[in-house]
Amino acid sequence: MDKRKYEFEFEINATPKLLFPYLATPGGLEQWFADKVVVDADKVLNMSWDGEDHFAKIVMQKINKSVKYEFLDENKKAVKDPDHLEFAMVKNEMTETYYLHIVDYMGVDVEEDEQFEVWESLVEELKSIVGG
Repeated sequence: MDKRKYEFEFEINATPKLLFPYLATPGGLEQWFADKVVVDADKVLNMSWDGEDHFAKIVMQKINKSVKYEFLDENKKAVKDPDHLEFAMVKNEMTETYYLHIVDYMGVDVEEDEQFEVWESLVEELKSIVGG
């Protein structure tokens, strides 16, 4: 299956310290991204949405800056060329404005504008939570 990489940035009125727990913790992700997030003893996250389980591991994390998840197969095993999702806080030094940069690399072929609408809706939910 062909993979596609989507990248989006959304202005967000929240500091990285405030926003980071919503990007990198199960409880935070449950509030805006997934219906349920559970971590097992092997630190594998089970993110559930639309009635389906999606297993992932954090493969990179910089506290209050960024986090990257790689998705695993249904047996919680690594796969070649995995889907991944990365959230990063970016600051525009000239305007002092923060942006949430999202990299979404996946095997689902949807139009970029459709994927943007999905992320826009999710980020709007996040903004309503953090006041941003």
